[in-house]
Amino acid sequence: MALVEVKVPDIGDFDEVAVIELLVKVGDTLKAEQSLITVESDKASMEIPSSTAGVVKELRVKLGDKVKQGSVVLMVEASSDVASLASATDALPTAALAVQVAAATAPVATAAATVVALPAAIGPVEVLIPDIGDFKDVAVIEIFVKPGDAIKVEQSLITVESDKAAMEIPSSAAGVLKELKVKIGDKVNIGDLLAILEGSVAAAAPVAAMNAAASVAASAPSVAPAVATASISAPAHNPGSITLGLPHASPSVRKFARELGVPLEEVKGNGPKGRISFDDVQAFTKAVMAGATQTKAQAAKAPAGGDGAALGLIPWPKVDFAKFGPIERKEMGRIKKISGANLLRNAIMIPAVTNHDDADITELEAFRVSTNKENEKSGIKVTMLAFLIKACVAALKKYPEFNSSLDGDALVYKNYWHIGFAADTPNGLMVPVIRDADKKGILQISQEMGELAKKARDGKLSPAEMTGATFTISSLGGIGGKYFTPIINAPEVAILGVCKSTHEPVWDGKQFVPRLMLPLSLTWDHRVIDGAAAARFNAYLGQILGDFRRVLL
Repeated sequence: MALVEVKVPDIGDFDEVAVIELLVKVGDTLKAEQSLITVESDKASMEIPSSTAGVVKELRVKLGDKVKQGSVVLMVEASSDVASLASATDALPTAALAVQVAAATAPVATAAATVVALPAAIGPVEVLIPDIGDFKDVAVIEIFVKPGDAIKVEQSLITVESDKAAMEIPSSAAGVLKELKVKIGDKVNIGDLLAILEGSVAAAAPVAAMNAAASVAASAPSVAPAVATASISAPAHNPGSITLGLPHASPSVRKFARELGVPLEEVKGNGPKGRISFDDVQAFTKAVMAGATQTKAQAAKAPAGGDGAALGLIPWPKVDFAKFGPIERKEMGRIKKISGANLLRNAIMIPAVTNHDDADITELEAFRVSTNKENEKSGIKVTMLAFLIKACVAALKKYPEFNSSLDGDALVYKNYWHIGFAADTPNGLMVPVIRDADKKGILQISQEMGELAKKARDGKLSPAEMTGATFTISSLGGIGGKYFTPIINAPEVAILGVCKSTHEPVWDGKQFVPRLMLPLSLTWDHRVIDGAAAARFNAYLGQILGDFRRVLL
């Protein structure tokens, strides 16, 4: 028996990769090609196998160490014949060793070439929907790319959504997007064709070919050089950093987790010594999609009944409500969770002030009613909100700071007027956007509002139809109320709240006459707007609503 040094083989042009996992310990009996450690660069992770069989006598590396080709991993007590052969091969020049091994183990060299020397594929490559759990017909709600875009491995292509959660689907290959096979609203399943790429996709070498090569290598004589199968795609979580004590999983499982965007450190492994398997990753994905669990990133975004600790506040009260009487617990819907987080941030971060005023809409309401009578056959119903949108555009053009956004210490003035309006739906409040409202007439705005409001109620609004607003109107319509304080929809700097109009006696200089008055509540960001500007904006808006001919000026 003799001691043999087991070294890091040629792992490509990687220099000083980090040891992120130790797979053996002193005293273990090794087989040839058994994995010893896992190393990881900022682009790939790979297991380093043993070049000989024997008993581990000494580990020469620890977690966090940097190793490269030729670094000693451990000392193995091997039989004398194996030790002599290992010493002889170590003494040979690299080129001679390669020739010797190629002659002795041709099948291994062939398989290794399949993995290590895989040529870059040039031509059409199909990108399929990966396994996202046993969900059928999940909807495409967002598309991030378009034909002609250069796509990287692991780059998100679309977002799909079940009735419980949403998930981004990444690309399994790199290249130029030639054709996208899905559109917003489509239903997709595992294996469906998502996109066709063209170009260099060497980074997406088939895992099956890699595994086949590794299998052949494992069955070869122990003197064969180690063939390390590598996950070439960049880690989705904290790329470029070295994580000590990485979750116990093989490189292929790590790659699978990255493809699904799963934070591996949050997955419970059910294999030997807590090792994470493909089944564990799939089970975690299914639980997230079903809403049964949340990732830490999701939990951080969720508007918990917040304990306020991050703001230095006293803890949120914990109460056992059941001891006072019967209760029923219902989880908030996804839309309310998302909007709640945004509202909390905006309410805390923006120094908001609200001005209240009244607008006389007596003549405008009479005109609206007559317009609807004249257009009964068209099927388009004109609401007061359509007039408000046009009136707000006129006021925003006169006072452009209300149509701006803060960007650090600068103000971005937008030369487009996209108006959001709050829509009440069974799932919660949603804000569709009327784009280029300055270029549309009252009838066109009314028709578009009706279509967007219906899509909101049916849960079919796309993200594109809810983004890009420069100013928002929150109308309580005919529900009631007098005034309220709407929360600004960042990164906008103002929002208009509107309540139910009522007939009130108004002094005309000679007598009190009944007028239809509309309550206006303008909330504005005091970092951008001052009180005088807000008062002028509200006053000008009231003048336009009182005499809509001013829109033409």
